[in-house]
Amino acid sequence: MQFAALFGNLFLDAYERPFVVLYLENTMLSPLNTPLVAISLDGGSPIHAKLEYLQPSGSTKDRLSFFILGKAIRNGTLKRGQSVIEASSGSTSISLAMVCAHLGLKFIAVMPEGVSQERIKSITAYGAQVVLTPASEGILGSLAMCRKLAAEHEGFLPRQFENLDNARAHQTQTAQEIAHELGTQCIDAFVSGVGTGGTLVGNYWGLRDFGCPVSAVLAKPVSRQLISDVECCSFSGKIPGVVDGLSTIYREARIEHLIEIEVDDALAIETTKKLIKKGFPVGPSSGLNFAAGEILREKYPHLKTIVTIFPDRMDRYFSTPLFAK
Repeated sequence: MQFAALFGNLFLDAYERPFVVLYLENTMLSPLNTPLVAISLDGGSPIHAKLEYLQPSGSTKDRLSFFILGKAIRNGTLKRGQSVIEASSGSTSISLAMVCAHLGLKFIAVMPEGVSQERIKSITAYGAQVVLTPASEGILGSLAMCRKLAAEHEGFLPRQFENLDNARAHQTQTAQEIAHELGTQCIDAFVSGVGTGGTLVGNYWGLRDFGCPVSAVLAKPVSRQLISDVECCSFSGKIPGVVDGLSTIYREARIEHLIEIEVDDALAIETTKKLIKKGFPVGPSSGLNFAAGEILREKYPHLKTIVTIFPDRMDRYFSTPLFAK
């Protein structure tokens, strides 16, 4: 299906009809039900991966963008003429820029200096503005700037790190798609890194809703080297978007019997490259998730059916260590 056909020219008559009516009438404006595929890189039992890099903007962040902005439009919190402002090291900003372009909204992405140029170019191509904050302040500096800009512009803040609708998007969509795909098969573990926490928490909630006694597994990248080229304040500078300690969603979920799997960042990058050579054009967080799944499979052999997410695609990482020779 062509991209234009999927979304349409949503607001051709944007100034003649109510904003919320125009949004609601475009029923095609929603995330895609992406494939769930069984993958084995080492000949062992396969791990099921949901190919979220096939979402329209290229990442699973389309889930939260559509869900949060759509809800805000329907309840009147987000109005025509408002600016949407968010702090993000990349994928959320790209997704929000795309959705805001369709909705006729201005979007301001606040990001730490040092993010890849591919990300900045993707965001600005949608007509959005990028504000860079000092790299030394990390994502915390970007969050502070977000609040400042929102006060100045009467902007709408999606608040991806604390807004439970982030997790609810996965609970009501992603998890349901996974459960329907696997039918009556028991899902033993769901593996994900944590940035905003929405993916891990939401899918854990959603799969539990379906009766799966699923274990939540945190894929935690650990740097064994002193790395300075950090895109955000992450466990590891080589795995953008996986952030330590910022998620209110994750912290307050208090997931019972959480399993933590540490993955050396070099292994995560190596696994990403293997996945790409297998025909999956993914970014580093996909390699992290899959490597964590492989380690989990060895350490906890009773967990038979393991599901993970491939969050985004490789084309926003060409200038990063993933493609360094």
